[in-house]
Amino acid sequence: MTTVSRPRFTSLLAATLVGVYLLVVVGATASLADAVAACGTWPTCSGPLTDPQVAVATGHRLVAVVVGLLGLTTAVVGWSAATTRVRLALLVAGVAYPLQAGVGASVALEGAPRALAGTHLLVGTVIFTALALALAWQLEAETGTDDRPDGSLDTPDPALDETPVDRPTAPLAADVGPVARAKRVGWAYFQLMKPRLMWLLCLVASAGMALAAGPDLSLDTIVFTLLGGVLSIGASGTFNHVLERDVDKRMQRTSDRPLATHEVPVRNALAFAAVLTVLSLVAFLQVNVLVATLGFVAILFYSVVYTLVLKPNTVQNTVIGGAAGALPALIGYVAVTGWVGIDGLGSLLPGLVLAGVIFLWTPAHFYNLALAYKDDYARGGFPMMPVVRGETVTRKHILWYLAATLIAATALTAQTGLGWLYAAATVVFGGVFLWAVVRLHREQTESAAFRAFHASNAYLGTVLIAVLVDASVV
Repeated sequence: MTTVSRPRFTSLLAATLVGVYLLVVVGATASLADAVAACGTWPTCSGPLTDPQVAVATGHRLVAVVVGLLGLTTAVVGWSAATTRVRLALLVAGVAYPLQAGVGASVALEGAPRALAGTHLLVGTVIFTALALALAWQLEAETGTDDRPDGSLDTPDPALDETPVDRPTAPLAADVGPVARAKRVGWAYFQLMKPRLMWLLCLVASAGMALAAGPDLSLDTIVFTLLGGVLSIGASGTFNHVLERDVDKRMQRTSDRPLATHEVPVRNALAFAAVLTVLSLVAFLQVNVLVATLGFVAILFYSVVYTLVLKPNTVQNTVIGGAAGALPALIGYVAVTGWVGIDGLGSLLPGLVLAGVIFLWTPAHFYNLALAYKDDYARGGFPMMPVVRGETVTRKHILWYLAATLIAATALTAQTGLGWLYAAATVVFGGVFLWAVVRLHREQTESAAFRAFHASNAYLGTVLIAVLVDASVV
């Protein structure tokens, strides 16, 4: 009897997962779902394929058949190699898939009543979740090792190395000319603001504004919200540099930061952070008080709650700390809506769902960096997931949070009515992200971790741009 290739099984499983996600996203995207439901016959769709609605409906049904056959092939090929819990997950997906087809037929024949459409989306999500669990468990069985460190789960296993990283000392200010000195000092203060975080967080806030305002977004709202966002990110980053300056000296990744190298005095950095905080609040107040309040909360959360409480003390620092990245979505949304009152809280749901996407994406994104810099984080004394729970568990959690992110992204299109561009972005780049994570499981190298890290950036950046475009087009 021929032994089944486990990598082939996981590849088939990953392909099936992407196929199911495509079907779920199409079902959740209003413009595409309406086209599918517009064809009142089943299983075939009458009408010319030159009609866009007929073409979408026919394509959707053909893809459903292909994905169903792919799922069946996957189960047959991998059943003997699968663990018990993987088999159980496959069984759940296998039972739910015909049910999903039946609900889809009812949607087509009965004109997509709201209850049926919701059931269709729910069953699709159950299938996707079952397959995602199966893939994570199978990859763990194939590639996992017992690499969990000994000792407490709340503290890093390796002994901390208190020795600062030896880096060449920059020339003193007196040893260079005034122009070079001004450039170097200016660059040091700019680095304190963590500029690499700005583009993505500003894109998050922009997506929030676009969801709330559509094509009617005013220039003043854009300018003052993003200006306040840049300044608040700078303030948070500077406070973070101040509070972690001693730890930064022990980590290779951060030992060249301006405070770790004494390029900027601590007192000056604190003053700089305070000025940025005040200026950010001034900018936010030009929009509304709620935006300013949330902006101040974001600064406090990242600077105090995350930096001082979460990051050095709990393995869940990345998960809970994801709230810092999610807040710009709400800031952007309420920049348009303002305070809506208790009765209007439901109108904030699109902004909350977008914030949920960012929150769930954060561990799937940052755990890759934690894997790449595992030893560095251990040296710094931070209980990051790979340091405390091991690399196998971390890789599994990356896949879990990626799946949760994709589900939340589907909920966003179902809630907001985003169109085909958003649907294409989340499916295509979600598939690329998944491919990178599967390769990370198999290769288990620093380069694979960075590949998945960059794939996560590409996914979120593309999806947010798609939100901007889809929401801004009438």
